[in-house]
Amino acid sequence: MFSPSRTYIQRLPLAGLLLASFLSLLLAACGTPGSGSTSTSTTTAVKPSVAAPTDLVTPGTLLVGSDTTYTPMEFVDTKTNSYVGFDIDLIKAIGARMGLKVVIQKTSFDTIFDDLRNKRFDVVISSVTINDKRKQTFDFVPYFNAGESLLVPKGNPKNLKTVADLCGLNIGVQTGTVEKDDLDAGSKDCTKAGKPTIKQTVLQSQTDVIQLLSNGRVDATYQDSPVTDYYNKLNPGQFEVGGSVVNAAPYGITIRKGDTSMLNGIQKSFDAVKSDGTYNNLFKTWGFSDQQKVSYIRRQESVA
Repeated sequence: MFSPSRTYIQRLPLAGLLLASFLSLLLAACGTPGSGSTSTSTTTAVKPSVAAPTDLVTPGTLLVGSDTTYTPMEFVDTKTNSYVGFDIDLIKAIGARMGLKVVIQKTSFDTIFDDLRNKRFDVVISSVTINDKRKQTFDFVPYFNAGESLLVPKGNPKNLKTVADLCGLNIGVQTGTVEKDDLDAGSKDCTKAGKPTIKQTVLQSQTDVIQLLSNGRVDATYQDSPVTDYYNKLNPGQFEVGGSVVNAAPYGITIRKGDTSMLNGIQKSFDAVKSDGTYNNLFKTWGFSDQQKVSYIRRQESVA
């Protein structure tokens, strides 16, 4: 997969950017780290300031589940054959504050929550939107404010702005996501209104979902707003955002319900990352706005 040069993508010339875009979509579907399942990170040298959780799956290691197909939050850099992204950088920094080695465990988003419950890993960081349903089963440390949006062909030929505009159309979406749930609900609304249902193509990889749109196999894709914005910037002249961002909600580092030791360790480490400027620097590195920082979320989620 194409790896942004840590100043996002603005510095690439147009022709190079289009070529990089094509190559990224072509390569990302097959690019995985050599081990096929895990990637060990080396953390930045910082002095640990937070006590590590007492119930780690492997002592001395923070084992992290992530669906590494969600550029630019978590994805594979084919140049280094390693996992990169905003989420990856953040969890590495959090692990360093506890003196832990961070190991990323690649998993599919449709099984990621069951894998966490079954203690395949300690926590999940994978652009997980916090909602009431998920809060019944998991605790969260909010870290990023996002929403949902449509990605459509340049010029938006079918004038798609909301889910209500999608009746009878072909839409790509990733399995297990809140957008999949919204399309299901929207399809029922179409039926109630006497319109055809939304025809969904549901894939496990978000990169493959975008490839559907690139190939003209769907009329639009529906995903989290940072992903929409990223692919729109990555493919100038090919895509654009349809309508506006809706359903704003925070992403959260996901922790098993009642795992107080893990929750406290992650929360205190995140607070330390915010206090020492690392958090702010990550937003500059990955080209996100201040409005997407957790401090801008109007209703903080309880992590107690």
